[in-house]
Amino acid sequence: MGDAIWNFISSIYVSKWDGLFMDQKTNTLRAKISSKFTSRTHLPNSNTKKDFPKSNPITINKAPPPPPLLAKSKKEINTISKYFHSRKTSFSNTAKPPSDQTGKSYAQASKTATNTSDILKIKEAFLALNANKIDQVNDIVHGQTKPKPRIRTTTKGPSRKHIIIPMSSDNTAVFMKNSLLNVANINRELRNAKTDILTDYVHSDNTGITIITNKVAQPSDLSIIDQYVKNVNDINALQVEDSRLPKSKLYLKIIGIPFYPYPNSQEKLSSSDVKTILKQNHIFDNITLASKPRVIKVSPKSDMAIVWIDIWDAQSGKNAKLLINRCFNVGNNIATIRGANMNPGVPQCKNCWKWGYSTFSCRIQGAKCVKCNGPHKSEHHREFGWCCKANTKINPPRLETKKGELCPHSFKCSNCRGDHQADSNVCPFWRHRFNREWHVKKYTEIHENRSHSIHSEKNGLNEQ
Repeated sequence: MGDAIWNFISSIYVSKWDGLFMDQKTNTLRAKISSKFTSRTHLPNSNTKKDFPKSNPITINKAPPPPPLLAKSKKEINTISKYFHSRKTSFSNTAKPPSDQTGKSYAQASKTATNTSDILKIKEAFLALNANKIDQVNDIVHGQTKPKPRIRTTTKGPSRKHIIIPMSSDNTAVFMKNSLLNVANINRELRNAKTDILTDYVHSDNTGITIITNKVAQPSDLSIIDQYVKNVNDINALQVEDSRLPKSKLYLKIIGIPFYPYPNSQEKLSSSDVKTILKQNHIFDNITLASKPRVIKVSPKSDMAIVWIDIWDAQSGKNAKLLINRCFNVGNNIATIRGANMNPGVPQCKNCWKWGYSTFSCRIQGAKCVKCNGPHKSEHHREFGWCCKANTKINPPRLETKKGELCPHSFKCSNCRGDHQADSNVCPFWRHRFNREWHVKKYTEIHENRSHSIHSEKNGLNEQ
């Protein structure tokens, strides 16, 4: 039924109504329509003596039949059909049309076209295509294809409601000792300055303290908080950095840089050389590197290098818009900045020190020590650690560690069972932090070995 309707419309479009024959008679469609609107003659009444004039019927000259439509060649059909899979139509499925045909009508599909004849030509070539497919073909013909997917170059950092204040570990311990009082004093200073910012709570990490507020802090609010933190009793202001809002990491790569930058020399390009090049170029003004640049040779036999750099940026990609696709000179070469897929690596939980999820996703109730894996925080290892307490029941007996001394004992890593802490950079888990597949394989082996040992212990108990 659909093919007949489209053949009917196509013949109307080609013949312009004059050459369309509806049956074997000589009357055309226009003649039949015209005959419907001719004036009708009334029969004379015997009581009246008026004579009505006879109407003359309209006659239209018969037009010759239209020439047959030329068949499409295989070359013409393949120029469009390569974008779609062939689909055979069957009469058994005409009662239930496919779900994608009801999404858009042919009138809606033809709205985006500059000429309706393009839609008709596409339908003539492919009678089985629905409206959505015709619209796609028409977009391809006119060059309106979908854009390529964007590369994700920026990671999602912490909330902008966090205020990060880097400081030494001693200053962190002093500030967190009276954290409740410090939060109240910061809120009092902010109220006196008539700002809308209030501090909810504060927590510490390896780099310093982080203050969580109810709104995003302004530069004036940061200066008030900086002034208070540096004036706290027993705080060394020289070991306290200025507060800042958290940022995300932007991953970029620079191509077109020579691996041997110095002429007549086999000295390789180093990270310090890259930093010097970036400082000398105005494109990288007000840009802060988040990590050390990494230089990789394009291929073993190539003399060109690819430099990977990570910079601090907002989640909106403000710096990415300024840097990506920019070019600059490196000696006689022209280097280009490209966006790189972000690879932040496998996170390590700072609560239980396991790899694979962040601290906020940890499911255990309490914290674990990074040294002995005990049920206490790492900073309280000296007070709650079992190793520093006396135990006379073991052989040889363990003596108590004197107060004021650091823990002299060594422990095994809770992940790899090595002679280091769980957050050490010599741990194989840390060395493979950018290889998620390695972590998955390693933890699978650990779980299998653990289940095998438990199963063997149960079998030993049953035999006894």
